[in-house]
Amino acid sequence: MSSTPSTRPPLSMAQVLICGAAIVTLSMGIRHGFGLWLQPITQAQGWTRETFAFALAVQNLAWGVFGIFAGMAADRFGAFRVILGGAVLYALGLVGMAQSTTGPMFTLTAGVLIGAAQAGTTYAVIYGVIGRNIPESKRSWAMGVAAAAGSFGQFLMVPVEGFLISGLGWKEALLALAGAVLLIMPLALGLREKGFSSSAPVQREQTILQALKEAFKYPSFQLLMAGYFVCGFQVVFIGVHMPSYLKDKGLSPEVASYALALIGLFNVFGTYIAGSLGQRIAKKKILATIYFSRAVVIAIFLAAPLTPLSVYIFASVMGLLWLSTIPPTNAVVAQIFGIQHLSMLGGFIFFSHQIGSFLGVWLGGYLYDRTGSYDIVWYIAIALGVFAALVNLPVREAPIERRGHAKAVAAA
Repeated sequence: MSSTPSTRPPLSMAQVLICGAAIVTLSMGIRHGFGLWLQPITQAQGWTRETFAFALAVQNLAWGVFGIFAGMAADRFGAFRVILGGAVLYALGLVGMAQSTTGPMFTLTAGVLIGAAQAGTTYAVIYGVIGRNIPESKRSWAMGVAAAAGSFGQFLMVPVEGFLISGLGWKEALLALAGAVLLIMPLALGLREKGFSSSAPVQREQTILQALKEAFKYPSFQLLMAGYFVCGFQVVFIGVHMPSYLKDKGLSPEVASYALALIGLFNVFGTYIAGSLGQRIAKKKILATIYFSRAVVIAIFLAAPLTPLSVYIFASVMGLLWLSTIPPTNAVVAQIFGIQHLSMLGGFIFFSHQIGSFLGVWLGGYLYDRTGSYDIVWYIAIALGVFAALVNLPVREAPIERRGHAKAVAAA
């Protein structure tokens, strides 16, 4: 018989955080630099920006769809196997990006393959390991550390990717990254949990269908999904299209590379602070503040004269808000519903994020090709920020009460 989550001996906190953070650093760090390939690839292949943007939009949507199943598999059979599969798909997708000669082939590789790879190597799966092995008293903080690692990956990898493109060429740079991403496989060994070694599923108080029915009937879960939709729209639009936006305005490509790196650097602090604050104050207030602040920062950026300095200031402040929604959002899910199906429920929340990501990156390319400007999408991002701030305020963070229990067991 398989071990239950309560009897399975946990991994050490240091082991979980070091290995989990390193995996997220590689996976998210590579992903955050994809915007640097927009102009080299479209110019070399004779494609429109919408062709490239659509592939990355599909990537985000595929990440969301596969994230649900990756979460289910990780909750049932352990994160180790899921991460291994994700690393292999990531390498194949990067090689495929370099070899693609048509738009549909590029969409299949950069979109579907890498989207599936990210589902198995990023937050939902890693946070499931954190939830199962780190006590509730430190869980939000630990999630902040893992999210900060993803931000450090952006700070570290985006300049490296820019250097690889300029030094090797865009195709060779993708092949080099394909080799680097395989480092995820040995790191996954550190997240191999006891009790998941056999093919038999771990015993649970709820079935998957019971957990899903409970979550989707709960208003706070729906509100969290709505807020996360906005998060995806904003960050992926900015991450993919800002390099081209700045180049269109006459700024050098180095400004965009430095700006993306600054976003990553400052989000190391932003995500860590958000995770730490989540241990002390209401997480819904943290989320509302982050979303409203994003709307204000974007509005000021558009209104101010565009210079390298204004770009760096915008990137630094936006960096504090960039992925800082991740720790409080996932910590709220764990707090409300418990940890038994955390990766799966996190996958559904993230699917909403990725629908927003799909629309943000695709609308950026679509409206640019038709209007010659990104202005409309910037304005949409501002309005959505205000909306997300408002919908997070009514979220109830208390553990849900289940029939037959005085209240849910929301902590390991």
